[in-house]
Amino acid sequence: MRLLSILLSSRLRVVLIAFSSLVAAMTVALNTVVLARVAHEYLANIEVDAVMNLAQALYRLKQEGITSVACRLAGDEAIVQSLPLAHSGDTRAVRRIDEQLLNRIPGTALAGTHLIAVVDTGGHILAGRVLYADSTPSSPITKGDWSRMPIVAGALASGTELVATEVIPAELLAQVGLEEQARIELLETPHAASTPFDPREGTGGLAMVALCPIQGGGAVLVAHLFNNDFTLVDQIKEVGGIETVTIFMGDMRVSTNVLNEQGERALGTRISQAVREVVLEKGQPYVGRAYVVKEWFVTRYEPLYDHQGQITGILYVGTPESAFLGLVRLFNEKVILIALVPGILAALIAVPITQAITAPVSDLVEAHRRLAEGDMSVRVQARGSSELSILARSFNSMAEILHNTQQELLRKEKLASMGQLAAGVAHEINNPLATILLFSETMYKELARAGDTRHCQDLQVIIEETTRCKDIVADLLNFARQQHVIARETDLHALLEQVIEEASRRPLFAGVQFVRRFDPMLPNIQADAAQLQQVFINLLDNGAQAMDGKGTITLTTRALGDRVEIQVSDTGCGIPEEHLSKLFTPFFTTRPPGKGTGLGLSIVYGIVKMHHGQINVSSKAGEGTTFSIILPMRLPQESTTVKSTDDEDLIG
Repeated sequence: MRLLSILLSSRLRVVLIAFSSLVAAMTVALNTVVLARVAHEYLANIEVDAVMNLAQALYRLKQEGITSVACRLAGDEAIVQSLPLAHSGDTRAVRRIDEQLLNRIPGTALAGTHLIAVVDTGGHILAGRVLYADSTPSSPITKGDWSRMPIVAGALASGTELVATEVIPAELLAQVGLEEQARIELLETPHAASTPFDPREGTGGLAMVALCPIQGGGAVLVAHLFNNDFTLVDQIKEVGGIETVTIFMGDMRVSTNVLNEQGERALGTRISQAVREVVLEKGQPYVGRAYVVKEWFVTRYEPLYDHQGQITGILYVGTPESAFLGLVRLFNEKVILIALVPGILAALIAVPITQAITAPVSDLVEAHRRLAEGDMSVRVQARGSSELSILARSFNSMAEILHNTQQELLRKEKLASMGQLAAGVAHEINNPLATILLFSETMYKELARAGDTRHCQDLQVIIEETTRCKDIVADLLNFARQQHVIARETDLHALLEQVIEEASRRPLFAGVQFVRRFDPMLPNIQADAAQLQQVFINLLDNGAQAMDGKGTITLTTRALGDRVEIQVSDTGCGIPEEHLSKLFTPFFTTRPPGKGTGLGLSIVYGIVKMHHGQINVSSKAGEGTTFSIILPMRLPQESTTVKSTDDEDLIG
């Protein structure tokens, strides 16, 4: 815990490298253990699965083989023709069937102990032979009642071929001379159940039985007896390279190449209780470690079924665990070696990755320090869409907002200072201008009556220039006033139509075309219609002057949640980028001297701010300018009064 506390209190880079290395080491260790375990189970399962699949394929091939023999004999013309007479007890017909069996048996390539017989419709043997493992036939079999064998009765009743793994009782085996071969002594086996699974174990026989009906009645029976016959298990071992193969009748070994401590085939030994419960009692395959006779094996057991779906035995394949563990140890060594490589690579990669993570964090820390010191131009480079990039963009957005807010405050302070100055100047010069204008107009009228044209022209110039000064003073007073908004329900579209109609009558707008893009769903807003009218008139005047009276002015409205947006766009000459930040500064103008006071947009800005709105401008030189005004639909209650703070009248 102390080491963890020390690490957590260190620099982020050290913490990341330490924890990356620790995680890599733990991951490698855990992966090694898990992979070794999984590999152990996987290799065991995949090996026994593969050999079991092969064993089952060979088992099915054997079933197909004896079924084919049965059906070929059932279709033999001599047997079919002799069968009716054999049914009636004709001994010559029986001999012909027996001779035909002897003639056809050598061509069947049957390996192991087989019973081949022809039974009548009642399940009685008419003719048959036993073909022993050494390929020698027995003496003729001409009697035997096999009607008690369910598979025989089922094939005769249904008239269809059947093949399955069946248990043949000892009394039926005695009828064909196979009772001694089937007899196996039950042996005590460690971990086995206390009683046999099938009471017939030790006396009965497990056989692969196939029956094929004969046209006209009866059937051909071919049975491969597994008891004390090792041809199939040895064939599976040889073909598949499998260490051990066993066929169980119930839970007793009747055919196996598993050896006991004396080096003999472990016939009569039984499976463990755990395997018996899974395979014989639950009917499920068993895969895993199992104690086989004298040692542990990696095994797989599959149940064998009779034609009625009842479990009669087990097919087993296995490999001694001692041989398999050597392969597992070799695999584990390779896994550990392989695991060390990514562990080392993880430690090496942790350094540049940590640098990649901590570098943006360090940049953010430095940027915050500079921002706190007043550097509003600081920005952090953001790449991609990671969390650090999102954080960097958030910082940049915050810095931009702070910068804009600072500029806004400075602009407001500047406007307030300029307003106070303008008000003082306007008040001081207002009275002298009024006096000059009054006496000039009086003298003009007197000289006009006297016919003094030359002096009348001079006075006319004085009157015009004094009037122009009066207009400038009026603008100064309008700019200086700190008015409040007289809030009323205002239809923006109606207000804009009124402004357009009034502007259209003026010569400045003779060549201007107005385009309306109004949102039909735009709601009414709370606003001072007179002040907004002044805003829109100023913006239209600016647009018309920028186009020299020829072009298009587009007015666009739309709702933005609880706000509305009004855009005024012209197709004029545009505004140079370096002038955009100064547009709302009092007395700033790009027009020639005498053509403007530079107060129009400052007044617009003030009115919009009094409405708790925002005004933005975008422009491209040679393409035009767009002013965007965003206003709230509802104004705060404290911002709505009906009285101006300055009731001074303008001269004239």
